[in-house]
Amino acid sequence: MPVRVLIADDNPVVRAGLATLLSTTADLAVVAEARDGREALHLTRLHTPDVILLDVRMPGVDGISALPHLVRLAPVLMLTYSAEAGTIREALLLGAGGYLVHGEFTPDDLLRAVRDTHAGRAHFTPTAANALLTELRSSSQQQRSVAQSTERVHNSVVFGLSSREVEIMDLIASGMSNQQIAAACFISEKTVKNHINRIFAKLHSTTRSEAIARWLGTARPGVTGHG
Repeated sequence: MPVRVLIADDNPVVRAGLATLLSTTADLAVVAEARDGREALHLTRLHTPDVILLDVRMPGVDGISALPHLVRLAPVLMLTYSAEAGTIREALLLGAGGYLVHGEFTPDDLLRAVRDTHAGRAHFTPTAANALLTELRSSSQQQRSVAQSTERVHNSVVFGLSSREVEIMDLIASGMSNQQIAAACFISEKTVKNHINRIFAKLHSTTRSEAIARWLGTARPGVTGHG
């Protein structure tokens, strides 16, 4: 049995081109064509396709609005000129099984993507892949930032550091010298040394590296350094 495909695009030329391309192979068959998201949903319920090719921008109900309803009925492969990172991100979060931007794939790429979408394998053209990679990196950085902030608050409570000592300990951990810390905090080097002495005492540390390790949560409890 061929993979049954529904094409949803408001441009009749695009629909005709896709239908012609898909008809060149025996394992794919176009069962319906829709002009907007509302018609795509109606025809999907009527024809039960195996894969839906969905445009983003269409009059009436657009692809993004229809997507969460369509993915409950069949795998959806976005096939569109819309290359904005925000749109790509939203489509993937709403359940799209892949995202192809027109002009970035060959006919063979499209045929392969339709088959793979049916099999549950994701496909992305370069613009979509880059947007996904950027999103993953941004999310990872945010998670690390939250984790570091949480660890910092936890450590300040555990070690009993004041807000000023927390500020100075962060600067120590960033690699600043006493002179640089004094300039950054608008205090004298002597005051910096006094703060550091109190910080080291609270962190049960005798060296800068040991204090940094404890502050960043990388030192094992009960282990102290020498030197």
